[in-house]
Amino acid sequence: MVRSISSHAIAPANVLRGDGAWDEALPQIASLCTRPLVLGRSVSTEAHRQRLVTDLKSHGLSPLQDQLHFDCCEQDLQRLASGLGGCDAVLAAGGGKVLDAGKLLAHRLELPCITVPLSASTCAGWTALANVYSSKGAFERDVALGRCPDLLVFDHGLVRQAPPRTLASGVADALAKWYEASVSSGDSTDGLVQQAVQMARVLRDQLLIDSPKALEDAGSAAWVRTAEACALTAGVMGGLGGARCRTVAAHAVHNGLTQLEACHPILHGEKVGFGILVQLRLEERLGGNRLAAQAHRQLLPLLQQLRLPVCLDDLGLAEASLSQLQEVCRFACREGSDLHHLPFSVTPGALLEALVGAAELSPISL
Repeated sequence: MVRSISSHAIAPANVLRGDGAWDEALPQIASLCTRPLVLGRSVSTEAHRQRLVTDLKSHGLSPLQDQLHFDCCEQDLQRLASGLGGCDAVLAAGGGKVLDAGKLLAHRLELPCITVPLSASTCAGWTALANVYSSKGAFERDVALGRCPDLLVFDHGLVRQAPPRTLASGVADALAKWYEASVSSGDSTDGLVQQAVQMARVLRDQLLIDSPKALEDAGSAAWVRTAEACALTAGVMGGLGGARCRTVAAHAVHNGLTQLEACHPILHGEKVGFGILVQLRLEERLGGNRLAAQAHRQLLPLLQQLRLPVCLDDLGLAEASLSQLQEVCRFACREGSDLHHLPFSVTPGALLEALVGAAELSPISL
């Protein structure tokens, strides 16, 4: 009998969530370390990081501070690793790329990792995965990590202060869990994978209902459910389902779009949301999936309501040349790309057609 063993980094060792979660986390942080590196990047979140540093000091810790110069990239990671004398943990506070950099740095240095999301734009604070970019912001590769963070602190008060655009971006990124996992793993016979896929479906349904209200009122219960769905629950799918609950075309399109400088101001989830529309168009036209056309008709109005990009113009690519769009498609279709987890082949030319027509509505089939 052949034994099949799989390893799952499902969740952080501990998760604190809710208003005031940061204050409750301080004793736990003190039990993990005495000299953490507080890592951030954005000028807009600097005041929050300074508060974290002050609070850490008030609990007897001696935090160091540094910030990324770029996205999560080797240049930054190597610089940080060479200058961390005496650091005994990494505390990453910020958006997805800061959290990814903190996780990857802690992984390489074999240090405890603490993630403090300052928005709900991704589930990076949860996962055992990091995306690596060039110093110019172009996606290069993803890196699987040995474990999820030791502590995730999701303080509603901190996250509420982020621009609403970041939550909308998180909604798009979380929605992709269903549209991608259902294609790559929907026919799996593995029980954990099946459960992860169905969790992604429930997550999608909740976001379809709650996200408009959440964007209207940050004080609502819908905001809490939506923010936690994007930053916490979305991370469960990859941990439970493992590599078989894969990203597919939506994230491959994101990776291709990052190759163009004009797209760099567009948030991760904003590009992924556009990628979902592209994937559904591919499923319909190349895969013969009529349900994909219905899903497209359901999703497009929500993305528009949340003011998310649905066409190339929205992505800042109104003036993009044909060669630039072909570059996006070549990268998305390169060997080893997640796009090839689709159950049919896709050429760069077919992908280009789907990019251009991502927001077009197909005729209703009778």
